[in-house]
Amino acid sequence: MRKFIILLLLVLALVLPKAFGQIGGENTYDFLNLTNSARMAALGGNQIAINDSADLNVSYTNPSLLNAGMKNMLTLNYVSYFAGVNYGYAAYAFGTPLPGNFAVGMHYINYGKFIEALPDGERTGATFNASEYALNIIWSHSYNRLTYGINLKPILSSFENYQSLGFAADLGVSLFSKDKNTVASLVARNIGSQITTYYEGAEKESVPFDLQFGFSQKLQHAPIRFALTMQHLQKWNLAKPEEDKTGTTAVLKEENFGQKFMRHLVLGVELLPSPNFTVRAGYNHQVRQELRLEEKMSTVGFSWGFGFRISRFQINYGSARYHLAGASNLISIALNLNEGFR
Repeated sequence: MRKFIILLLLVLALVLPKAFGQIGGENTYDFLNLTNSARMAALGGNQIAINDSADLNVSYTNPSLLNAGMKNMLTLNYVSYFAGVNYGYAAYAFGTPLPGNFAVGMHYINYGKFIEALPDGERTGATFNASEYALNIIWSHSYNRLTYGINLKPILSSFENYQSLGFAADLGVSLFSKDKNTVASLVARNIGSQITTYYEGAEKESVPFDLQFGFSQKLQHAPIRFALTMQHLQKWNLAKPEEDKTGTTAVLKEENFGQKFMRHLVLGVELLPSPNFTVRAGYNHQVRQELRLEEKMSTVGFSWGFGFRISRFQINYGSARYHLAGASNLISIALNLNEGFR
């Protein structure tokens, strides 16, 4: 365990200087940051400190949350995104004679079919597809109340005849309270690089590195769990200065400390009235600020969802409002394949 923590610190020391200042739109393989499950979508888009052995999806956001109770669990996720784009994630946890817990998954995004055209706009009559894939190989282990894990992600990105191979890894550490109701986690996501570029002679692009801290608290005498995650800790200022016009002049106006802090924060709450039914809600301030319209902000940045269990199946639904044009709807289905499961 000590060796793993030392390795984590060394890796962070190497990648942080290169990753500092990187945020959305400045990297390749940005699909790695998409919310993969309905539960996470309902909780604001990302939570890395949820302790739930019945949900294999939590190991996608934080590999250290993979535990022995998830063995022989299968999860399937599908997202109907905007403009005909769809993506999903499937994973299975299994046992081996080796120490630790193992799971394997596949994350994909399909951008749809496109009509080929010449540089002058003339259509050729041909069509092509664009898609990206990331294999997830997850391992975790524990030492007393500390768990640690890694997610290795070989990546294939294909846009018509342009293809790129890459590799990324997630490192996670979680600390649990004695009653397991309190969890604190640290995750370094997408440590890696392109292996091959989309065309010969191109410079290698960076992957969307993200350093995150998360915390969750399940109340001892009430069926409620609160969760928060701080994202993009490698870069403090996530907003670009806005122009503040005064008369005929315009000056750049920066956000204050509180506004900058809130952009890192993702909030979520779960109401657990019974073991078989859950109601969820979340708020993502960065999403609200980036996709808002001054004339009508509506519920952009807010999300909600629910989950229920029927026999071996657990079904979750999440709806996240990204824009006034519509919401993103996510469905997750988990199946417990253990014999004798009740």
